[in-house]
Formats: sequence, structure tokens, C-alpha cells
Amino acid sequence: MLTRIALLFSIVWLTHLVHPWLQVAGRSFSGRDVVLLLGGLFLLAKSVLEIHQTLEGPAPDAGGTQLRGQLVAVIVQIGLVDIVFSLDSVFTAVGLVRELPVMVAAIVVAILVMMWVSGSISAFIARYPTIKMLALAFLLLIGVALIAEGLHFEIPKGYLYFAMAFAVAVEMINVRLRRRLDDRQR
Repeated sequence: MLTRIALLFSIVWLTHLVHPWLQVAGRSFSGRDVVLLLGGLFLLAKSVLEIHQTLEGPAPDAGGTQLRGQLVAVIVQIGLVDIVFSLDSVFTAVGLVRELPVMVAAIVVAILVMMWVSGSISAFIARYPTIKMLALAFLLLIGVALIAEGLHFEIPKGYLYFAMAFAVAVEMINVRLRRRLDDRQR
């Protein structure tokens, strides 16, 4: 919640990062473009690594890993993912609402709702592990969209939302089918 609120307060600075910072291969890149590119690359890398780890299992522990270092790494990763996911929504919020207190209140309510339903969602994902793969596939899709936007290629949001909705609908049909098959085997 604090990360999102801090990001919201820094949005004025971020929205001014539209002037070119550098030129590469005849293309200009602003600070916003660089943030989108790095965020997209981060999502791609993190998603691919998580998919690999899920399929192959965790790497054998060398024994020297410390819990404290892992905790810091997890907190940093959560913060980075939150920033990447918040960019688009914060830009949209600033475009739709001019009142900063309203935007802060919306963030607080959204975080409280996420905290309230997180247990149910975790249990659902544990019961149906393919949902986790679907979510990681969505992260890949969002990463590609962020990279494309950073490179000045606009992927219409409707296409992304339709692809996600279609994939969720197919997965819900699969979940229902698996449930029926499990009931028949009992």
C-alpha cells in the first residue's frame, strides 16, 4: 500500500518524463519508455524463471543460503512487481481523477480488499495449480505489452483483456471438467 501511495505521489514527476533521454537506432526513448522497458523485461524474466522453477522444481539448496537474505530478496521483488503493475493503473487514475485524496482512498480500499480475499485465492490456486501457470502466462503477456509500449508500439488494451478473459473462461471450463472427473472416480 505504501509503495502504491508513494508511486501515486511521484506520478507528477513520472508524467514529465516524456522528453527524450537517449537515442538508439534512430528512436528516441524517454524516462517513461525506459521504465516501461525495464519493467517489461523484469516481468518476462521473473515469469520465465517462476515457470521454470514450477516445472523443474526448486534448485537444490547449497546449504549456505540465509533466510534473512531470502526475505530481503522477496520484499524487493514484491516491491518491484508492485511498482510495475501500479504504473499503468496510476497513470490511468491520474487521467481520470484530479483529486489526490480520492486516488489514495481507492488504493487503500483496493489493498484492504486484496488482503481480505488473499487466503481464499491462495487456497483456490493450491487446489488448481494450472491457475498459477495461467497467471504466469498473463505476466508474460503484460511484460510483452510493457516492452511494446516502451518501444512505441501500441497493443490495444481490448485485445489483451479479451485474450485474458478467453483464457480464464477456458481454464474455468477445465476446472469444472476436472472436478466432474474427480467426482466420477470417487
